[in-house]
Amino acid sequence: VVKFRRTGESSRSEEDGISGEHEVQIEGVRTELEPVELGDGAAVPKEFANPTDDTFMVEDAVEAIGFGKFQWKLSVITGLAWANAMEMMILSILAPQLHCEWRLPSWQVALLTSVVFVGMMSSSTLWGNISDQYGRKTGLKISVLWTLYYGILSGFAPIYSWILVLRGLVGFGIGGVPQSVTLYAEFLPMKARAKCILLIEVFWALGTVFEVLLAVVVMPTLGWRWLLILSALPLLLFAALCFWLPESARYDVLSGNQEKALATLKRIATENGAPMPLGKLVVSRQEDRGKMRDLFTPHFRWTTLLLWFIWFSNAFSYYGLVLLTTELFQAGDVCSISSRRQEVKAKCSLTCEYLTEEDYTDLLWTTLSEFPGVLVTLWIIDRIGRKKTMALSFLVFSFCSLLLFLCVGRNVLTVLLFIARAFISGGFQAAYVYTPEVYPTATRALGLGTCSGMARVGALITPFIAQVMLESSVYLTLLVYSGCCLLAALASCFLPIETKGRGLQESSHKEWGQEMVGRGSHSPGESQE
Repeated sequence: VVKFRRTGESSRSEEDGISGEHEVQIEGVRTELEPVELGDGAAVPKEFANPTDDTFMVEDAVEAIGFGKFQWKLSVITGLAWANAMEMMILSILAPQLHCEWRLPSWQVALLTSVVFVGMMSSSTLWGNISDQYGRKTGLKISVLWTLYYGILSGFAPIYSWILVLRGLVGFGIGGVPQSVTLYAEFLPMKARAKCILLIEVFWALGTVFEVLLAVVVMPTLGWRWLLILSALPLLLFAALCFWLPESARYDVLSGNQEKALATLKRIATENGAPMPLGKLVVSRQEDRGKMRDLFTPHFRWTTLLLWFIWFSNAFSYYGLVLLTTELFQAGDVCSISSRRQEVKAKCSLTCEYLTEEDYTDLLWTTLSEFPGVLVTLWIIDRIGRKKTMALSFLVFSFCSLLLFLCVGRNVLTVLLFIARAFISGGFQAAYVYTPEVYPTATRALGLGTCSGMARVGALITPFIAQVMLESSVYLTLLVYSGCCLLAALASCFLPIETKGRGLQESSHKEWGQEMVGRGSHSPGESQE
């Protein structure tokens, strides 16, 4: 007996007395259940697509539908939001330019970078709360349009105070862009989740590379104002396409909007050419979504605190390395900075150096390191797990930072910076995979938002280490970055939950893993950490 449901037919309650399901007796067909191959070659697990179930959850539907055309479209559109890396990469290019053009002292140059992170830090939790309360799509659309508007206005800033305020408002909008990962992760099946979130980070790398190439073309001819305006192009394209984005079915279920969630799932199934699970969609409504107290329940307290430090260290080290790269390339090597310290003190504090073509070339090479960083993380994250991947990334970065103590030439310097950036960006990407997986739907956006906010605290502090402290002691600067990453590696190892091979939890009122493990078959001795 084969059960099936007509395409587009709405599910009816049992009280209606109408099943909507039809039985067909087929002779000569084996009656035992077997895995069904989907288009992407992955078998549908029986616990996710069992035709005898009377009910199913969003997790079941997402796993049964699998990865297909819908997810490919979603990947490209979400990736455009992640190309906002251009707005971040521009900081290392804009700072020396304004330092020379407007004769800014070093502390004002550092403040120009920090104000962007102040905006991001102050808004990340707010955007997370909006996404949990009013929907992922709503929060993401508002934040992207905000960033686009003030990003373009920045190009018309007449004086330093204006650009300081406008770049701060750009940072406020960028604080909501990480919510695209929340929306994206909630549409991905378990086996594809880590790979897809990591591959979406390719758009971040593409954004940074495109920004450097754009600067090489635009800066000598049109100047920094046009660079700021043209850097908003990916967000303009995203703003035009984001109306295609559906709201997360997981969010709709949690907010009690069953019909909308079911319509979204049917849309995905139709686009992917895959069957919907039979039965009635289970609604687990939860009114108190996006509450900060839920991040500090006994089950999540240590996870939240450790993740905050990990995200802080990631951003502190990543953006510190981006800024250090510019400084080191202008000096030639670490020893040159050290030996020229007295000369710099003797000069006027407004002495400046424009970025040369060689500086742009080396900046491009270190930026390209993001791609192998993605590939390495992609290869190891499902083999050794999320926690060990983050720990390894921090350890390699710390080791490369210590090697910079040696008086190496420009070529070796470029290689070390290349490796360090590859691994710290890989660690950042692993954190973006782990964080949405570990928190339930009710607080997922808030959890990611608060972690992103802590990352911006690190990014806020780092200009004063990478640019101001560097003038006093290059060795102390490198030691600070190396020590911070060693502690972050330990924090990664102490995280209480490993999310590899686990589903996403829906309600914060249930124990972690209850919804995923309860519907699958696990051996009694399997760890439930």
